[in-house]
Amino acid sequence: MTLTQLPPPLLAWYRANARDLPWRRTRDPYRIWVSEIMLQQTRVAAVLSYYARFLEAFPTVEALANAPEDRLMKLWEGLGYYSRARNLQRAARLVADRGRFPDTYDGLLELPGVGDYTAAAIASAAFARREAAVDGNVLRVVTRLTDDPSDIALPQTKRDIQARVQAVFPEAEEDVRVFNQALMELGATVCVPGGPPKCLLCPVRDLCLGRARGTAESLPVKSPKRQRRAEDKTVFLLLREGRIALRKRPDSGLLAGLWEFPNAEGALDEATAGEVVRAWGLEPRAWKSRLTARHIFTHVEWRMTGYTLAVTGQGSEDFVWVDTLERHAVPSAFARYCEEARVQLGVRS
Repeated sequence: MTLTQLPPPLLAWYRANARDLPWRRTRDPYRIWVSEIMLQQTRVAAVLSYYARFLEAFPTVEALANAPEDRLMKLWEGLGYYSRARNLQRAARLVADRGRFPDTYDGLLELPGVGDYTAAAIASAAFARREAAVDGNVLRVVTRLTDDPSDIALPQTKRDIQARVQAVFPEAEEDVRVFNQALMELGATVCVPGGPPKCLLCPVRDLCLGRARGTAESLPVKSPKRQRRAEDKTVFLLLREGRIALRKRPDSGLLAGLWEFPNAEGALDEATAGEVVRAWGLEPRAWKSRLTARHIFTHVEWRMTGYTLAVTGQGSEDFVWVDTLERHAVPSAFARYCEEARVQLGVRS
C-alpha cells in the first residue's frame, strides 16, 4: 500500500482509544521535552511516577537549570541511562539563557541529548511542526503496513520510512500535533512487538499488506545485535559503626558521577576479597553474607558477587560513610545491594 490512506482512520482511532498520559494533555514544550527524554529506552509505566515527581520538584525549565546536581540525580535514580539527566540539565541551562524553547526541528536538535526522533516528537506535539518521529513502534507499523522486508537496523531504512511518513503528514494543526503519537500508540498497543499483532483491533487492518499477504508476524526484519560482553565484579557492603561506605564513580563513562558501593574487578573468593579490603586500609571483623546479582546494560552485563562485612579502620580517602542511602543517587545496577544495605543500616547494635 501507499500510506496516503492512513491518516483519517488512524487519527479517528487514536482520539477514541489513546491512553490518557499526562504529557499528552499539554502543549508546554518543557513538559513534553521532559517526557520524551524520560521515555527514551524506558517503558511508559516506569516513567509515569518519575515524571510527576520530577515536575513537582522542577516545575519550570529555570528550576531545572538551577537545580543542584545531587538532587537531580537522586530524583532520576532508578530510571537508568543517567547521561539523559545530565543532558537534560545542560539543555535547560541553554533554554533558560536564551529565554525560550527552540520551536523548530533544527533548533531542537541543538539541545544536548536531543536526536532526530526526539526533535521531531517535540516539534510536532508542542509546536505543530510537520516532522515525522520514527521510533521502533513506527518502524514496525510501517513495515507491516507496506510489507517491507528492509532491515530496520540500517540507517537508510529508517531514513526511507521517515520520508514516507513525512509525505503523508496531515495538514490541520490539531492533527499534526497527534499524528506521531497516533502511529506510536498503534505500535505500542495493537501492532505490538514480541508476539502476533492484534489485527482484529487494528483501525487500518484493511489497508495492511502484511496482514493480506500473511507476512505481518515476520516483520520487521532486523539484523542481530552485537553480543553483550560480560564483566565479573565483586561488590563490598562495608559496615562501620552503623554506617556503610559509598564512593563516587568517575565523571565520565558508564554511570558517570553516581554513587556506588566499593567494588573490584573479578569474581573474588573470600580470601582474595579480604586482601582487597585491607588494601583499602580496613580490617575485616565479621563476614555477614554473600549475595550474587547481575545487571544488563545495552552493551555489557555485570555479573556481581557481593560481600557484606563489618570492618574497622579509616578506609580509602574516596569513601564516604553514610547512615542512609536517601541522599545519594545509587544506580539500579546495585539494587540488590541497596536492599541489603538498608537492612543492615536498620539493624543498629
